[in-house]
Amino acid sequence: MSSDNVLSADNQQATKQVISNEYLAGFTDGEGCFYVGFGKREDLPLKWQVITEFHVSQNPGGKNVLEEFRKRLGCGYLKPNHKRNLKDKSWILIVKNREDLIKRVIPFFKKYTLFTTKRKDFEVFEKVLSIITEGKHLQTDGFKKIVMLVFSQTRNTNKRYSKETLLGEGASETTC
Repeated sequence: MSSDNVLSADNQQATKQVISNEYLAGFTDGEGCFYVGFGKREDLPLKWQVITEFHVSQNPGGKNVLEEFRKRLGCGYLKPNHKRNLKDKSWILIVKNREDLIKRVIPFFKKYTLFTTKRKDFEVFEKVLSIITEGKHLQTDGFKKIVMLVFSQTRNTNKRYSKETLLGEGASETTC
C-alpha cells in the first residue's frame, strides 16, 4: 500500500537529517567549555579538590542538538543554563563524571578535531585528567602542575583566586 502524501511518516523518516560528529565538534568550538576549577575540601591531603567538567550550551531552538550530543556521547545531562534568570532560556549539556570524561568525552575530541582556542583548552583538560587518573593531583607536585597548566591559558575571566594564592593556599575557577 502506498500513499500520495509526501508528508507521511515513511517519507519524514527517510528525510530526517543526521547531525554529524564533525558538526558536534564544531559546535563545541563555538559553544563549549572544558572546565577545570578548584574547590576547598578539608578532607583531602592538599585541602583542594580539582573539578573537571565538560559543558556545551545552546538556545532553546537548538536543544535538540544538545540532546543528540548527549546520546552520541552516551553520558551527561541537560538542564536550563541559568535557571534563576528568567530571561535566559538557554540549555546546557554537562558531563561531570570523571570516567565518562576519560572514556567518552576525551576519545570523542581526539577523533573529531577542534579548530579554535578550544583545542588548547582540550589539551590542558586532557593533561589534567591524566594527572588525576594517576592520583598525582593529591600530591604537591601534581597539584602544582595542574595549576600551572590551567593558568597557562590566557583567559578574560573573573578568576576567584590568583595562581599565587592557589599555589599558596587558595582556589580558582578557570578554562572556559
